[in-house]
Amino acid sequence: MENTAKNVFRQAVKINKKDRQEKKGNKSFVIWFTGLSGSGKTSLANEVEYLLYNRNLSTYLLDGDNIRLGLNRDLGFLPKDRKENIRRIAEVSKLFVDAGIICITAFISPYLSEREFARSILESQEFIEVYVKCPIEVCETRDPKGLYKKARSGEIIEFTGISAPYEEPGNPEITIESHKVSIVDAAYQIVAYLIENKLIH
Repeated sequence: MENTAKNVFRQAVKINKKDRQEKKGNKSFVIWFTGLSGSGKTSLANEVEYLLYNRNLSTYLLDGDNIRLGLNRDLGFLPKDRKENIRRIAEVSKLFVDAGIICITAFISPYLSEREFARSILESQEFIEVYVKCPIEVCETRDPKGLYKKARSGEIIEFTGISAPYEEPGNPEITIESHKVSIVDAAYQIVAYLIENKLIH
């Protein structure tokens, strides 16, 4: 099959990101939650979106399971699939930012290189990495979907933290130790960071 990429050209548009941000009345950026399964990423992302929505800001939450039920349902969990999963999410997140929307993502995103790719395609201050840090022992006791149990029994292969690696962020904008702080308090901590850095008002 012919590679058609050489025949694809970026098209100019009349309305740009700044125009969309001004119309919506807020800056747009990505809040990228990363951490082990069971660390509390989705719960925290939901709480942060709730707080931002109540401040009349334009938001959208991308959740790992929901994306795999739709956009990425053709992908498995081998390393190459997981990398492609995050590549697609990074590109979709960038589209939301261009649309003037605060994009909140909740994905394990286990590989440092894929998270750095997501950061690299956005402008300065448009990628806020939130590391939801939690000991795997605590994550296993939570195990809301029963995934750790299946991974330990060999029913699930390539499971992050058990049979597949998780590469911790080297210098995230925010680290939340979710076994030490409540979801609500952590969400307010993230909102405070956004206000302090003049990303929201």
